[in-house]
Amino acid sequence: MGIHTGRTNALVREGIQSGVLTELQGYAGLRGEVVAAEGFRVDFLLQDHASRPDCYLEVKNVTAAVEGGVALFPDAVSERASRHLRELMVKHRAGFRAALCFCVQRDDAGEVRPADAIDPVYGRTLREAAAAGVEILAYAARMDEQEAVLYRRVPVRFP
Repeated sequence: MGIHTGRTNALVREGIQSGVLTELQGYAGLRGEVVAAEGFRVDFLLQDHASRPDCYLEVKNVTAAVEGGVALFPDAVSERASRHLRELMVKHRAGFRAALCFCVQRDDAGEVRPADAIDPVYGRTLREAAAAGVEILAYAARMDEQEAVLYRRVPVRFP
């Protein structure tokens, strides 16, 4: 399991560049840590796609899990994570593509769910964002002593 949150964005960047994150292919430009609004810095801005609008992408590190291969986010109350979702909804309403990618740094996860018991506000906001058109993605990392790489899509479920 990977708990180094600083590695999360690098894993997602590598996943985009290698083609693993198939939903985010076709963009000529990929910029990190872009100021997207006052007080909101988005993890990535994908630009210059032949047929799609620019995409604002926020990344969240997932390490918490419960029985049955269910990974959970967040692992603590996170007003910041809820605020990021609201900003993505604003970008989507403005005509941009907006996406959230859960980077699951554990190989035993079969799905990702909001941790409603830990942060019910985040769970409600995530559901609202998905219903509003924000794309919700999750990818798991394969990890060993030599490397960590994203390698498979994991479904996001809203029980």
